[in-house]
Amino acid sequence: MQSSYAERFTREMGCTETEWLRWLPAAMGDVEWQQEGASLCARWIPKGQLNIQWTVAADRQIANVRLPVLRVEFGFADRNESERLVFMKRFDLYMQRGGG
Repeated sequence: MQSSYAERFTREMGCTETEWLRWLPAAMGDVEWQQEGASLCARWIPKGQLNIQWTVAADRQIANVRLPVLRVEFGFADRNESERLVFMKRFDLYMQRGGG
């Protein structure tokens, strides 16, 4: 996990849009948010906002393995560095996938 998060950043997620949408409610926690198409807007009371937009990118192929790629753009407004860190640590934990 990262130790800080910029106000705006982009990531590539190794998932399908269907998987992303299934994981999203748990990852967002108790912040109020609304989805419209391939984007969402989250609002904190009394201040703060997060806009997330995603697009399906071309699969990544490694040898005979094909991995889905979702390009996700995050944009925070009126959230300080520690508030962004708290939110993203939870978000990353809920979006994290791995095997062992």
